[in-house]
Amino acid sequence: MTDAAEPVSPAVTPLLEPVEGTPPVITDARALADVAERLAAGDGPVAFDAERASGYRYSQRAYLVQVRRRGSGTALIDPVALPDLSVIQDKVGGVEWVLHAASQDLPCLAELGLRPTTLFDTELAGRLLGYERVGLGMMVERVLGFGLEKGHSAADWSTRPLPEPWLRYAALDVELLVELRDALAVELAETGKLDFAHQEFAAIVAAPPREPRAEPWRRTSGIHRARSRRQLAAVRAMWSARDKIARTRDIAPGRVLPDSAIIDAVLNAPADATELVKLPVFSGPRLRRSASVWMGALAEAAALPEAELPPATASTGGDGLPPPNRWAERDPIAAARLARVRASVNAIATRHHMPVENLVEPALTRRVAWSPPGDPTEATVADALRTGGARDWQVGLTAAAIAGALPEPPPAAPALASGSGGAEPEPVAPEESRPAVDAP
Repeated sequence: MTDAAEPVSPAVTPLLEPVEGTPPVITDARALADVAERLAAGDGPVAFDAERASGYRYSQRAYLVQVRRRGSGTALIDPVALPDLSVIQDKVGGVEWVLHAASQDLPCLAELGLRPTTLFDTELAGRLLGYERVGLGMMVERVLGFGLEKGHSAADWSTRPLPEPWLRYAALDVELLVELRDALAVELAETGKLDFAHQEFAAIVAAPPREPRAEPWRRTSGIHRARSRRQLAAVRAMWSARDKIARTRDIAPGRVLPDSAIIDAVLNAPADATELVKLPVFSGPRLRRSASVWMGALAEAAALPEAELPPATASTGGDGLPPPNRWAERDPIAAARLARVRASVNAIATRHHMPVENLVEPALTRRVAWSPPGDPTEATVADALRTGGARDWQVGLTAAAIAGALPEPPPAAPALASGSGGAEPEPVAPEESRPAVDAP
């Protein structure tokens, strides 16, 4: 997906139209089969992209799929009309696929029967190379010198028919993706990071489907203002009621009820629907009609027994670790250990010009710092990192440094006091030459 807004320097060549023009949207099986044959006859990697309707729809399904290969041109495919794209998988499934921010698009492509066996992620390549801005538009501009059209990334791609300017934007998103891949591959090789990238790409391909987030209601904006467990229960109840409506209607939850309205209702604790609709967001006609739903959620939370109230703090994803900001009070020694490990890992990331989270996953370093191996050697730390999912290149760069940071350093020797003028202290007489002293 292209950046929303990036400054274009005078040296950048604006790319306003696809070189072969904007292709028509494929909506029938015969045209799809023709596209698959063209792709099979093309050359080199295949560029893929997908457009979703995030912010408009509840689901994360694809509403447009873009494909391009040298010698084949660009195809725009409507996955609403054609929900099974396995014919393309059959033709190019074994070819390297190029995506930008692959982890965002692979789940919705998989729903259509599209799964790569080999991958090149241009965004991840940019991160490994130390690019500060890794949006597609800025990467194409900086690496290739072309400015992509911007402005439709946040559009409602479930709209039908799709406007021509949107289709042009979508086609341009794959226009130079393979060329960007080729240039980044050269840079990765020159910096000794090509093997790093290949390991990362393979890990993305092999990753299992993402597990649902634990307690997603805790991500409600403004939830820090809910001070009691009873208020947290009210946030949870309202969030769940909203989620049910959003899922049923396939509407983005924020369009059913904004997070700010949930927090406002919880903090004001209206006694009935009449009081609820006096709150600013609930005073509109649409939310007035559904006031009974939100009051029902608040009443449900108010009636919960104490034992069923949510804990005051969130779990940390099932690993049993406290949040890092609580380590100092829970285990000061572990907190100091984590600080040493982080400093060591940060230094390595700086040396290799990449974000620390790409060098090694922060959750993994926390786990190793909280429960280090009994004998923290490079080998035992390497085993712990691999068990946690680290790739070989990450282990090779970090295991020794982490192992060195885990043990508590010995206390510093006290400095010897010097006399005035910096004179050396007088030597102590040997034991045998000291005068005897009577015991008291």
